[in-house]
Amino acid sequence: MILEKESLGLLQEALARLEEGFHNLPKVDRSPNLDALRTVLLDVAEWMQDNYPYPHPFYVGQMLKPPTEIARLAYTLSLWINPNNHALDGGRASSAMEREAVAEIAKMFGWETHLGHLCSGGTMANLEGLWVAGNLQPNKKVVASNQAHYTHSRICGVLRLPFQSVPCDSRARMDVAALKKLLQEDDIGTVVVTLGTTGTGAIDPLPEILELQSQYGFRIHADTAYGGYFILVDNLDAETRAAFDCLKQVDSIVVDPHKHGLQPYGCGCILFKDPSVGKLYKHDSPYTYFSSEKLHLGEISLECSRPGSAAVALWATQRLLPLIPGGQFAASLSKSRKAALTLFEKLQNDSRFLIQSPPQLDIVVWVVKSQSASESSRLAKEIFKAAAEENLHLAITNLPKELFLETGEEINWDQDSITCLRSCLMKPEHLDWLDRIWQTLDSVTTKVVIGAVSILYAV
Repeated sequence: MILEKESLGLLQEALARLEEGFHNLPKVDRSPNLDALRTVLLDVAEWMQDNYPYPHPFYVGQMLKPPTEIARLAYTLSLWINPNNHALDGGRASSAMEREAVAEIAKMFGWETHLGHLCSGGTMANLEGLWVAGNLQPNKKVVASNQAHYTHSRICGVLRLPFQSVPCDSRARMDVAALKKLLQEDDIGTVVVTLGTTGTGAIDPLPEILELQSQYGFRIHADTAYGGYFILVDNLDAETRAAFDCLKQVDSIVVDPHKHGLQPYGCGCILFKDPSVGKLYKHDSPYTYFSSEKLHLGEISLECSRPGSAAVALWATQRLLPLIPGGQFAASLSKSRKAALTLFEKLQNDSRFLIQSPPQLDIVVWVVKSQSASESSRLAKEIFKAAAEENLHLAITNLPKELFLETGEEINWDQDSITCLRSCLMKPEHLDWLDRIWQTLDSVTTKVVIGAVSILYAV
């Protein structure tokens, strides 16, 4: 793996430009001990070798996407200032950049007016979304699909909000009939709709859920932490496109720029359609908000100190790669989606694997065919290990048997779940590398399956 280093020369040029803005200050001698720095920094480099090769196309496992060059450079440049976006006193420029960057994300979802800000990630963003929902719908239940991220039930526990999961259909999407039954039987205040579940990339049927909202009056909180940016791509299936086109009708949206937004961790974003929810954040801090009568970002966020560097990096990325359909950013996401569809076709045409419907985004999940769920799970784990030995890094996930009962396959369900192989084809380079990825997967699968047959006959 070769790490991109050519752009580092630009950092020194940019630092010189930054320093020009403070030329009138008295000089301060801060010469570093370069020998000591070098020793420790090289130690850090040694430690960091103990990682999976996340930036490489042969890493197709978890949701890890390298930040773009401009994000790395802008983030690093801003660290010489180290702004704090809680108050304008701690980050004037970076606060303005955050407002602009967040407004562009809101515009991507069709919102010209909004209230929103950056936060440490999807967990904090979802917490704020459900905190507002709980204040507006006190003592009412929050529901999410049983394939939604576990953070929702955990957050509801923190906020002391009643929570219940909703069953899914065979495609890991929220079952609308089951949701309707809950709405008829219970006092539901908020429905969490996931557009891009972390397990399978499934898209909950938002159009149908909006129809139920018109009858039952609940809030809709859209968790698009993973999938939100796919609203820009041109190769979604009709059903998925319809869900994304409805996003502008929900009450709140979460998206994670540190996933498909090409940002360093941690950078999440929470958006509210109705800016008046800002009154719920109202508090007073006379020692903090004194330099400007303008609204400080800390006055509309639950977090206090927040890294202005995250806003600087995001602003720079969106300046270089605008969030527009047909742009370079959207085209890269389309390539990831195409890579997932290509892998799906290869798996579907291979008799050793079981795969259901095509992926809705860029996550592909498949099962190793076997007579029993336990043996299939064992083979999946063996393939996972064997692939890693060949530098192909997959992921595994456990899914409930209910998702596979309609496949027509005769599986002995000797356990309630099955271990699946999973790939997140997040990098646009994955499309160009897919043949090599498939060759390696094919080879290690053959070795594992032949080995399993040999053991069976030996017994």
